[in-house]
Amino acid sequence: MRSIRTVGIVFGLATVLLATVSGACAQGNYPNRPIHIVVPYPAGGIVDIVARAVIEQVGRDWKQPIVIEARPGANSNIGTAMVARSEPDGYTWLVTGPAVLVNPTLYKDAGWDALQNFKCVGLAVWNQSVAVVNPTMPVRTLAEFVALARSKPGQLNFGNPGTGSSIDLTAQKLFQVADIKLANIGYKGQPPALVDLMTNLMNFEIVSLALAVPHIKDGSVRPLAVFTEKRVADLPDVPTIAEAGYAEAAYLPWYGIYVPAATPDAIVEKIHDGIDKALQNPDVQRQLAVADIPGKPMPLGELAALMKTDHEKLTTVVKASGIPQQ
Repeated sequence: MRSIRTVGIVFGLATVLLATVSGACAQGNYPNRPIHIVVPYPAGGIVDIVARAVIEQVGRDWKQPIVIEARPGANSNIGTAMVARSEPDGYTWLVTGPAVLVNPTLYKDAGWDALQNFKCVGLAVWNQSVAVVNPTMPVRTLAEFVALARSKPGQLNFGNPGTGSSIDLTAQKLFQVADIKLANIGYKGQPPALVDLMTNLMNFEIVSLALAVPHIKDGSVRPLAVFTEKRVADLPDVPTIAEAGYAEAAYLPWYGIYVPAATPDAIVEKIHDGIDKALQNPDVQRQLAVADIPGKPMPLGELAALMKTDHEKLTTVVKASGIPQQ
């Protein structure tokens, strides 16, 4: 009887040891198969540009195939929830913006908790944007627009490319700081909203620089302020949001790369190092510069702190905006 128990104990210990060794080997050999990247937005948008510029370089550095899949739907909830439920083995990544931090506040059934279900393994880029109006509007500065909006509460409209998107959150913060109310008109992305602004169907919008600059230069839209720390080289005469008098509204959204929270630390560190190396690649820097979305490598500890700080900040913005939970 004792010998049977002894054999059982030895067998159990051997099984545990084998599993531990196998897990360590799997982590040590990582990556050894294609990596699946989920972008929870339509192909061709800013997030998709980020994913291809940065992550395809990671694939070249690692000599591993990278499969980038656009999984739009439900304001990014579908693709994000899919990654939250995926195997935490380092082979499924999420590239997204602030929606990952605020959507659980906006939606009762978002399907994840940002701080519990995800680790940010790399900061991809900061999304710079600009406040614009149609050239026929009788304002030339942001202060003049705010004065006009206050004189007509709820009568001017705002083209919103998506509830909870980085643009929406930037706008809501500005509206709170400036104490103005605009009619919120929903769109599926920035391009259709911008078209309606240029045809004078919309009064005010905040647009990613990469999308807005060509139309600013050809006179189709008028810039009021850029949401950047410093003036933009392409728009040297346009003040920053702080210079325009609304420093408290100077929110600069960022796009991060995430994996499920249970992903082993060794794999998380390797992914983080790979992303940081790619961000410093001259070709990647050129691609991001063309799109006016600068990249900035950050340590894992700082990324975790940024996640927590922005989660708290943006949740406050959403609640103060009065957006009903869906």
